[in-house]
Amino acid sequence: MVTLGTWQVGEVFLSMLWFVVFFVWLWLAITVFIDIFRSHDLSGWVKALWVIFIVLLPYLGVLVYLIARGGSMHERAVKEAKQDDAAFRDYVQQVAGSSSPASELERLASLHDRGKITDEEFAQAKAKVMASV
Repeated sequence: MVTLGTWQVGEVFLSMLWFVVFFVWLWLAITVFIDIFRSHDLSGWVKALWVIFIVLLPYLGVLVYLIARGGSMHERAVKEAKQDDAAFRDYVQQVAGSSSPASELERLASLHDRGKITDEEFAQAKAKVMASV
């Protein structure tokens, strides 16, 4: 039998397998905890019970949670990702300003009509927008 120091090849393989299985389980446990606290359909007491169950019986708790609520975990993750994407797009548009000259001219006309800017300021801003086109 081929040995590696004092370990046999099968022992190294099994050790690596257990290492991977442990980190997969750890990833699942973290994902379940994130999902518990992300769920808006659970009350605080129900969230606390799930957390206690997973802390006291970790393997069984994660398995039961995945069976009971695993189908909706993906839906909540997709919903959260869409909300994050929409918030990011709104932020980028807000920081970048208006992207079209027409919308900028419309905004300037609105400011001028409400008396927020004078005729001279409107003419200067309009010339600036038209020059950037």
